[in-house]
Amino acid sequence: MTFADTLKQLPPVAHLAGLQLLDAAGQVVATLENRPGQAGSVAVYAALAQRHGAITPAAAVEGLQLYAEHTADAHAHPGRHPNIDRLIGCIAQAATYTVRLLPA
Repeated sequence: MTFADTLKQLPPVAHLAGLQLLDAAGQVVATLENRPGQAGSVAVYAALAQRHGAITPAAAVEGLQLYAEHTADAHAHPGRHPNIDRLIGCIAQAATYTVRLLPA
């Protein structure tokens, strides 16, 4: 399944302006805006947070599967896909991020 196909199966995020990821200290480490180029990542991260309660290493593994063909490209070209790189780092560092949804 391609990333485009996956997005069609995720819950809609039109009600969100975006979301923030917070580290263990409660500091914002990333803000994803619901705009072209990031809307797919907002959908993925929101779905993962809904399923797992946070972005945990287990959620990150699922996220890499959801990103489909883009995950291989992220591994081949670090830095090209920062939202995928963050999931890879989450797994490597056993990190957990709390998700704060930002209403539209």
